[in-house]
Amino acid sequence: MTRIKRIAFIGNSLPRRCGIATFTTDLQQAVAASPLPLETVIIAMTDAGRRYTYPKVVAFEVEQDRLEDYVRAAEFINKGGFDAVSLQHEFGIFGGEAGEYILDLLDRLTVPVVTTLHTVLAEPSTAQRRVLERILAMSARVIVMAEKGRELLLAIDGANAAKIEVIPHGIPDFAFVEPDAAKLSLGYGGKTVILTFGLLSPNKGIEVMIDAMPLVLKSRPDAIYVVLGATHPNLVRDRGEAYRESLQARAAELGIGEHVVFLDQFVDRPTLLQYIAMCDVYVTPYLNQAQMTSGTLAYSFGLGNAVVSTPYWHAQELLAGEKGILVPFGDANATGQAIAGLLNDEPRRQAMRRRAYADSRHMTWERTAERYVSVLEEVSAPKRAHNLLRGQQTPKLPAMALDHLEAMSDGTGLFQHAVHCVPDRAHGYCVDDNARGLLLASVLDADGRECLPDRLTSAYAAFVQHAFNPDSGRFRNFMSFDRRWLEEQGSQDSHGRTLWALGVAARSGASASRRQWAAALFAQALPVVESFASPRAWAFTLLGLHAYCAVVANDKFAARLRLVLADRLVALLRRVETPDWIWLEEGLSYDNARLCEALILAGRATASEAYGVSGLRMLGWLMARQTSPSGQFRPVGSSGFSDIRLAPKPFDQQPVEAAATIAACLAAWRMTAQPRWRDDASRAFAWFLGSNDLGLPLVDPETGSCRDGLHPDRRNENRGGESVVSYLLSLADMRQFERVALVPDRSQPLHRGDIQPFPKPQFRGRLVASNIPEPAGPLSPS
Repeated sequence: MTRIKRIAFIGNSLPRRCGIATFTTDLQQAVAASPLPLETVIIAMTDAGRRYTYPKVVAFEVEQDRLEDYVRAAEFINKGGFDAVSLQHEFGIFGGEAGEYILDLLDRLTVPVVTTLHTVLAEPSTAQRRVLERILAMSARVIVMAEKGRELLLAIDGANAAKIEVIPHGIPDFAFVEPDAAKLSLGYGGKTVILTFGLLSPNKGIEVMIDAMPLVLKSRPDAIYVVLGATHPNLVRDRGEAYRESLQARAAELGIGEHVVFLDQFVDRPTLLQYIAMCDVYVTPYLNQAQMTSGTLAYSFGLGNAVVSTPYWHAQELLAGEKGILVPFGDANATGQAIAGLLNDEPRRQAMRRRAYADSRHMTWERTAERYVSVLEEVSAPKRAHNLLRGQQTPKLPAMALDHLEAMSDGTGLFQHAVHCVPDRAHGYCVDDNARGLLLASVLDADGRECLPDRLTSAYAAFVQHAFNPDSGRFRNFMSFDRRWLEEQGSQDSHGRTLWALGVAARSGASASRRQWAAALFAQALPVVESFASPRAWAFTLLGLHAYCAVVANDKFAARLRLVLADRLVALLRRVETPDWIWLEEGLSYDNARLCEALILAGRATASEAYGVSGLRMLGWLMARQTSPSGQFRPVGSSGFSDIRLAPKPFDQQPVEAAATIAACLAAWRMTAQPRWRDDASRAFAWFLGSNDLGLPLVDPETGSCRDGLHPDRRNENRGGESVVSYLLSLADMRQFERVALVPDRSQPLHRGDIQPFPKPQFRGRLVASNIPEPAGPLSPS
């Protein structure tokens, strides 16, 4: 069995002083010490205004409030050959509202993530719930340290019980010893020692324990309460040592100052274990019930201490069954009585110690590391499996199966969505998907090997016809299952996509009558595009114009509008492009490659080098960003559509992006005869078959169904209309590579596509002014 080799831990790291830093460091060291040949690194979170001298194991540092550091950390992990990531999550250690900056890192990761939740809230704020739900969705597994954590998570919408693991807080593997030797070595010989350790802060309830000490001293006058730990750095920054000083003053007022010892130290592990070993009773008088995890409690319990604690969640579970004593929150009298009772009942105290020690053996860091590695192995298995597919540059093409497309269609048209493979009537229909269906029908008619059943093609065409509103010149988009239009007009993009389908139908429809219908409706719906502002609507219209103008050569308005729309796209590119951003928008969005395809085809049809070279350059740049470090196709994830000039996020990956890429590569291949475009298209098609980040196929070749996409940890099992048509269009395009004996088109000047890397365009041919946002004046159909 292939084992994981590299693991990245994200969290705080020593020498930063906090519980998360200690946990992250302890876990990393325990995993690194396992018998497996594992390489481990830490991605360390650094709080604002602080600097730490990190050890070499810290391979990358993220400043808490610098969003760009999170993006760079994701790139570091993705390019670093890591098999999995272990994230330590606490809302307060990450930047943004409720620590939302960590989502920008997770969104971009291409390796599986296992998240350990150090805090699970019963009543999270709106922002905290939003962040937690996103983390749950992006994590392949979620680890909590108590059953209460699992219970609270399952109350959250979208939580998946199968993803939740309960792994207790790790503890050092320390021998069960009596406290006398440790007391002597630390200078407390002959004393009865009560201990609390950890960073000092008001929620720890130290004042309650101080108030309890007079009751303890009545029966054990030799007792001493040791408070070991530095004041929390955030508290020192905001208030100095006022809290520690107030506790010391409180002890003095009670006349027990000599019985309360404050050790303002952040000690290393060996010293800490000595202090834990010397105590007769360990106490955690915390004030907050909603404490899911306490490392100090776990350590003391694991060393076989008798523990008195308030009933916060972690203590309730760990100390159940006479393995400790629980006392009410803030009750000094009950706390003092419980401690005094244990100190004066040696048999009970020793029995409690032995039960705690025996029950904690499964919690040692060695055992904890084994469980973490096992979980990390499980989630990375699909990632490893996909490596077997990496060499399949030219996958064998499945047959054109239309069963699922037929199941997703009725007499009205193509349903938008499905629940698994069952059409979802609740969301009705849209012109977008029915236009795609009409496009597929026309493409298959042109190919001639298979055709859609005429009832499907007729339904899609009828839907498109009914969607058109001649009064506005626009297509409606969304329709309910009971055939009610849900809007007066659709988006510009849906209008452009429908024109694209009509243009191809006008050229390639099976019957002359349908071709004439498509051409007439195309001409009727075309003029309004002149006023559109959406680059994708321009591109979709250009794709339709490419087909329409080939059969309606005398439509001067259409010919002129094609030049105007192509000019607009090239003008945008000239405005937005920088040396490292060869694109015509500030960010990447959906159907990106269609912009490239539109310019390539416009260049081919008009003999304009400016159009064609721009499209080729953009496609080459886009493909570099849609290729994973392992060489697989990785479409731009929809979760990053709003990002500005950032590396694309890898999830959620959708079939429409693969379909657009394959079509654009086919256009580039026909233009240039370069094998690279055929290879790129093959990689994009292999994504459907399982050569992807999860190593999971999205299609069922027997039925032609296609899942709606890839999440970070799983496939989207729903198989909607857009997905099935995207897959079938991709298959039809891939068959063109097999069928066409390519002869480069030498009748045009665009044979420069073999230039690598793509040069900045030298705009010869039609002049494209950089200041042309819209046509200079209105165009009239002629």
